[in-house]
Amino acid sequence: MPPPLRLRRPGLPAVFTLLALLATVGCQEPAELQSASAGEVLAVQNGVVASTNPWASRAGAQVLAEGGNAVDAAVAVGFALAVTNPSAGNIGGGGFMVVRTPEGETTTFDFREKAPLASHPEMFYDEDGEFSREIRHRSHVSVGVPGTVAGFELAHQRLGQSAWSRLVEPAVTLAREGIELTPSLAGSIAGAVSRMEDRGYDASVQAFSRDGVPYEAGERWQQPDLARTLERIRDEGRDGFYLGETADLLVAEMERGGGLITHEDLEIYQAVEREPVQGTFLGYDVIGMGPPSSGGTAVVQMLNVLEGFDLEAMGHNSPAYVHHLAEAMRLAFRDRAAHLADMDFADVPLDRLTSREYAEELRARIDSERAGESSVADIHPTEVAEETTHYSVVDTHGMAVSVTYTLEGGYGSHITVPGAGFLLNNEMGDFNAGPGITDESGLIGTEPNLARPEQRMLSSMSPTILARDGQLVAVIGSPGGRTIINTVLQLVLNRAAFQMDPLDMLSAPRLHHQWLPDRITVEEAMASPELISTLEAMGHEVGTRARQGAAHSIVMDLETGTPIGVPDPRTADGTAAGY
Repeated sequence: MPPPLRLRRPGLPAVFTLLALLATVGCQEPAELQSASAGEVLAVQNGVVASTNPWASRAGAQVLAEGGNAVDAAVAVGFALAVTNPSAGNIGGGGFMVVRTPEGETTTFDFREKAPLASHPEMFYDEDGEFSREIRHRSHVSVGVPGTVAGFELAHQRLGQSAWSRLVEPAVTLAREGIELTPSLAGSIAGAVSRMEDRGYDASVQAFSRDGVPYEAGERWQQPDLARTLERIRDEGRDGFYLGETADLLVAEMERGGGLITHEDLEIYQAVEREPVQGTFLGYDVIGMGPPSSGGTAVVQMLNVLEGFDLEAMGHNSPAYVHHLAEAMRLAFRDRAAHLADMDFADVPLDRLTSREYAEELRARIDSERAGESSVADIHPTEVAEETTHYSVVDTHGMAVSVTYTLEGGYGSHITVPGAGFLLNNEMGDFNAGPGITDESGLIGTEPNLARPEQRMLSSMSPTILARDGQLVAVIGSPGGRTIINTVLQLVLNRAAFQMDPLDMLSAPRLHHQWLPDRITVEEAMASPELISTLEAMGHEVGTRARQGAAHSIVMDLETGTPIGVPDPRTADGTAAGY
């Protein structure tokens, strides 16, 4: 069994021995790696990875230590998370990658899932012609064509430099040899197994338990079927997933459960390299993901609006500050629901939404003393689950990579492909419910984001890179459904408007407003009676939540050029690892 990861304690460097590394990720060369757990920061001379899982962060850091670049490390982390973070890490889902080279050039990779060829706008209706949440979110029909493997291969072909097999091998080893379950991961899996049993997904129960008995913390968890799937990907690239045995197993499960994905759907899937969405705020360059992600567009739009207010004078998380942020969020989320979708299928007014002129119009609608209104007659946003994962990478040359990917709901559809060992997404639920459907529950029926063959569903994922005066400043992102957008917004504000140090930037309490329901939600850490009563007097409804997001980020020391890994203190297993 691999030895437990030794995490850095304040003032004490942590060094991983060669033996531990070899046993864990199959590395070929010795390297000394340091790490920091949630609530700590890790400043290193060279490269660093920050992710939700110690095994995955270690795998990526070792790739950096062996001379791989940030894209190489991001691929290794992504595959390792497919083994070690099953609730959201995946090869059966999809997501987005934002890259900034050491020379300051930027690009993005869109590997969002696609609708199968048999999809149509009314596909979530039952036999009686009524909309069914069960079909949309909890059936084989809810599974979109996975994009992660294709996306990682495209990014590697364009910008990677290490051998592909080297990047997948750590995940193979982790799946085959097993990992020691942390209390957090053991508890998460136990909850998922119960849901899998309720839905009759026997292959999932077998993959995630010992004959239905949940694993306990400290036990070794091995995934031999997943290891064999990863071996095919290691040896054959994307063809090891979209063709051959893995594809046969996936399509067989679709046929068994009444899903829509066929061999043709898998064969024609393509990831896409796209131009990033870019904006500026107080002299900082903000580089984000464009549609079908709504995150980059909404973040730039809100920053444009908020730049016209003196946020620093209001005071961080003061009633005035929270009010103005909530109003900017309200306006941006209304535009998100009305306009944003896959630009290959919809005419998205991207230039207008991110323009300074439009921001002036929106800013004029904000009353500094009173809450705005979100009318139930307006378009409602769709349901979005909050189980996603984000990780950040910076290499020794200053290449930065921000990745957010997901299965949609926690453990996706809960459907494991028998014999292949990986979970399938339920991303089809991110399409609108059906033509013209708009009701009090939050459904939407507008045209741009209806399900169509090969269309990519709208997403809130917001991998983002921050720069200034030609220098890399930060690599950020978060899970959290629609809250992702607002978490990333506040990370940018914490750095650019308030100059917070890295740990404070990640630790500061967060808030969320998404237009409808018309409510500000604040983390309990900031929910003082004074704040709530003041906001309520302004006309806001205020709720609380325990936490918002898990923004494993990297912040640069601009004086020394040192990357500082910052695992979000909200997560138990979050880890930064580097050398």
